[in-house]
Amino acid sequence: MTLHYYSEQLKKTASALAQPGKGILAVDESTKTVGKRLASIGVENTEENRKAYRGMLFTTSGLGEYISGAILFEETLFQSHQDGEPMVKKLEKLGIVPGIKVDKGLRPLPGANDVETLCSGLDGLVERAADYYAQGARFAKWRAVLQITESGCPSKLSVKENAWGLARYARAVQESGLVPIIEPEILMDGSHDIKRTAAVQEEVIKEVYMACQTNGVLLEGTLLKPSMTVQGADCPAKSTPDEVAKITIQTMERSVPASVPGIVFLSGGLSEEAASVYLNLMNKTERKAKWNVSFSYGRALQHSCLKAWKGENLIEGQKALKARAQANSEASRGLYTPGSQPSSDEALFVAGYTY
Repeated sequence: MTLHYYSEQLKKTASALAQPGKGILAVDESTKTVGKRLASIGVENTEENRKAYRGMLFTTSGLGEYISGAILFEETLFQSHQDGEPMVKKLEKLGIVPGIKVDKGLRPLPGANDVETLCSGLDGLVERAADYYAQGARFAKWRAVLQITESGCPSKLSVKENAWGLARYARAVQESGLVPIIEPEILMDGSHDIKRTAAVQEEVIKEVYMACQTNGVLLEGTLLKPSMTVQGADCPAKSTPDEVAKITIQTMERSVPASVPGIVFLSGGLSEEAASVYLNLMNKTERKAKWNVSFSYGRALQHSCLKAWKGENLIEGQKALKARAQANSEASRGLYTPGSQPSSDEALFVAGYTY
């Protein structure tokens, strides 16, 4: 098959994922990372417990009203629920499009600063993506990570290498029928101010789309998953939510092509409430570009849910998940009233978060 063969389907899937009022549930944590989450509630990291947790998420009645897609870890894509039905079928019954994390994690970037990385997993990706498609996945995700430091990171090498990797990934999965979510994350680590973040983010995203053009990526069949434009976690000058919203939209308008159907922001260590408030304000900010501005949250959708579930409390876990999904659905339309849904204002930032 070729990209031309899948082009109309890719556009249709991307539009479905970017439909107004809906966002993406990122539940693609690696086995090691989900183990840390389970340990926080005293639950052992076994396949059975991972299956129980993710099965709880995927059987939440009405979740599809707020969630258009769910990013899965490979184990989950090929897994069945405890009742024997495939996890993919559970999502499809809710009207949620299954997706898959396809990168193989971060590696040190040779020739660059010690903290700089590249994302691995391009070898054999077209073939793996075809297997994921056959299993029911219709979109993919690949996360590149860049860090701002006082020593001059990200370097030009890091920006170019990570942009190229994202573009190569995007073209590869489109060849097999999967919509690529392109994720150039700028970590919150550091003491830089919001203007520095904006300058770096603009440079990075522009480089990504230049690489996509070179690789012939069909932009109408993609989504962008950036971090919000915020100051470093150790910066003494804290920007207001209104400033974050204004500068984030300004940065996106300067760097994201209009042909991209949707921008789904990652929460990047923000608290559940802050992630909703910032997204809501972005959707109240006047902009020229017409992309759908929504969410693709992991921790900011699951934090309260995980605590409520506690390994066995299905109803309370689902209730907490649905509350955060509804809050972010409202925020993606600029209709969220802060505090109107149960949430946690606990900061979820983890230094050097690589999962």
